[in-house]
Amino acid sequence: MRFAKNGMLLGNVASSCSATHSAVFSFASPFRRCPSIRARSSFLTALRARSAPADSGACSLESRGPAPAPASGCAGVRLRETVDAAKPGKLRLDAWISSRIHGVSRARVQSSIRSGLVSVNGRVVDKVSHNVRAGDLVDCTISELQPLRAEPEDIPVDIVYEDEHVLVVNKPAHMVVHPAPGNASGTLVNAILHHCSLPTVAFSETELLSEVSDDESSSSTACETSTKGFNSSESGGSVRPGIVHRLDKGTSGLLVVAKNERSHAHLSEQFKMHTIRRVYVSLTNGVPSATSGRIEVPIGRDTNNRIRMSAIPGLGNGRQARYAASRYKVIEVLAGGSSALVEWRLETGRTHQIRAHAKYVGIPLLGDEVYGGTKNMILSLLQAKLPIGRQSQLSELVSKLERPCLHAFSLGFIHPYTGENVQFSCQPPEDFSEIFCQLRRLGMKKPSLKT
Repeated sequence: MRFAKNGMLLGNVASSCSATHSAVFSFASPFRRCPSIRARSSFLTALRARSAPADSGACSLESRGPAPAPASGCAGVRLRETVDAAKPGKLRLDAWISSRIHGVSRARVQSSIRSGLVSVNGRVVDKVSHNVRAGDLVDCTISELQPLRAEPEDIPVDIVYEDEHVLVVNKPAHMVVHPAPGNASGTLVNAILHHCSLPTVAFSETELLSEVSDDESSSSTACETSTKGFNSSESGGSVRPGIVHRLDKGTSGLLVVAKNERSHAHLSEQFKMHTIRRVYVSLTNGVPSATSGRIEVPIGRDTNNRIRMSAIPGLGNGRQARYAASRYKVIEVLAGGSSALVEWRLETGRTHQIRAHAKYVGIPLLGDEVYGGTKNMILSLLQAKLPIGRQSQLSELVSKLERPCLHAFSLGFIHPYTGENVQFSCQPPEDFSEIFCQLRRLGMKKPSLKT
């Protein structure tokens, strides 16, 4: 994102493809009425979606090249191949098969192994961690996709872009992304299923790619619908229809959904390689000491609170944590230094990453009760910096904090079929805009552009 001379923050929507989804995040002068921030965006050109030729029937493969991904209606892929002698040492059976068949999730490969659909040297092997060696003959048939358990529901959904392969939606705050225990209906997946069909893609727990987890009532990660109800352990993996990444229940903004399994595998790989371009905006309690910076601190489950993640510095902490890196930039200082509009760019996608990193550097998100951005905290910050005559506005402001003030503003990725770079931007919703405007009226200033 960049600063424009007219004082407006422009979404960085430069793209090499013929389709861009541009928007202007504008802030009026503090001496004039602050306008609502709305999604005022349109496509400049329609994206030309090129569909790959559809396969029909089962595909038997006995070549050295990786097997192509099956079409959505494919009955399954058959792989019969000898393990290459150029790969010395032991190789896990599931990992080797996944490397030979592109477009199928590893958990689906594991499900096929457990179902007795894989043999090595003529002997059925049902252990996913079985080691194969050079010269072993592997015969594998990928299992059928299981029927989806989530039910379509007539729920309005804001579709930013759609073609036959992908769907980009603007998720409202307070909506859960996918069905899970305690949220079997009313989710974004239920809404999208009413609009179109989605592939049923199985995932093992370690493969789940997440922006922010919705399962604040559970210590596990993403307990989605499975082939036997909500017990993911019974089916060997979770089922997440079309969902490539997630946003927290309280987070609004852009999310991409795959409409077929090939798109799902392609987009999942981009998230795994951290090539997805994501920009978030937030309102924070307090202002960071540096106007911009990079936070490189691992994130793991908080041992004192299982619904919360924690930034855990140091390599010798003895606690399980995953590498995480976030970049931030202060866009505006608000309410006399009590709050700030902050832009975030993610290099990784850990559960609650922005919320945990914001807390770590002392600027928990406004309205984030789980991570310290409580109503009492913002009240104390504002009361300490505002004249007594202006403190009457505090109760009204704080009463409207119903969620963490975090919005997924921009999303860019390589289109799984066209290979083009596509970028989308969407303005924060009304609740974010209203709180921002009130904080701005209490005083604002631009931070120094020098960092």
